[in-house]
Amino acid sequence: MKLTSEQIKTFDEQGYLFFPNCFSEEEVAVLRSEADEIFRTNRQEVWREKTGAPRTAFAAHTYCEAFRLMAHHPRLVEPLQQLFGEGVYVHQFKINAKAAFEGDVWQWHQDYGTWARDDGMPEPRAMNISIFLDEVLPINGPLMVIPKSHKYGTLAAGHDTSTTSYPLWTLDAQTVTRLCAEGRADRQTGLGADVSRQSRACFAAKHHALPAQDRVSHAVRRLQPHHQVHPPRMDRTPRLCPDRAGGG
Repeated sequence: MKLTSEQIKTFDEQGYLFFPNCFSEEEVAVLRSEADEIFRTNRQEVWREKTGAPRTAFAAHTYCEAFRLMAHHPRLVEPLQQLFGEGVYVHQFKINAKAAFEGDVWQWHQDYGTWARDDGMPEPRAMNISIFLDEVLPINGPLMVIPKSHKYGTLAAGHDTSTTSYPLWTLDAQTVTRLCAEGRADRQTGLGADVSRQSRACFAAKHHALPAQDRVSHAVRRLQPHHQVHPPRMDRTPRLCPDRAGGG
């Protein structure tokens, strides 16, 4: 899979791309089933909401064959190698859950800001790839991205350790208001099997899920494996487990 010149231009200008039906329903069904099983476990990589509902699971590609294969899939990797001009590796891998009513927010944040502060990543030569394992609607907590926000560089952030069960470097309300006024936030909605690619310098957030049914069968619905990669020459050890003191 290769990006067209128009897609590369859009990514550079807006900071993200969206690919409908990138995977088949059969492929997504396997990942959805594996994700359900992972969230039923008590692995240290599984992070939970304050209520006990699943929130995110780290590093599934290191202990689940289906997610390992997905992380190496040419449909995901080839466009990265095309953009970066070299090989890539996984810096962080997460399956994000959003339980109905119990699924908490992800405050406005910039992933690269966290990685620069906590991991020492020298530059935002990285990309986030989100794969929808269920239908994502405006009412069930979609990812929101501010177009062109990747062009503002790394902004100041505060370390929020109390809003949710997950500590996160977050942007203040004034900054988010200003950025949204300059580029209205876009909600990333779509069907299972859709793929979104975002610059790691973009600003993003998620709100609560309102439906009475969790996203995906049983415990959760709409899971997003975040396949975050950057070129190997940056020489950074991948994040394989959650950092209970940090975040991101």
